[in-house]
Amino acid sequence: MRIQVRRTGGFAGIERQAEVDTAGRSDAGEWHALAEEAVAAGRGTPPQGVPDGFRYEITVDGRTVHAADPRLTSQQRELITRVLKEGA
Repeated sequence: MRIQVRRTGGFAGIERQAEVDTAGRSDAGEWHALAEEAVAAGRGTPPQGVPDGFRYEITVDGRTVHAADPRLTSQQRELITRVLKEGA
């Protein structure tokens, strides 16, 4: 499974993106479950955010959803944090 996260917005407006490929990872099942829950709670179009808040584009195996602060689910927040930390 290929998981991509793109973060835009924020006070400085600096874009960040990262990607994780779960193929061959010992924790792939955990990533898959988290990604499926995050995508299920996402929206097809960018939601209304808050001024200077972050907006996210989450793509899992070619399916893209959108989310924004402060209305992230706990699964979305965890997935975003992990991908931006571990992704290259």
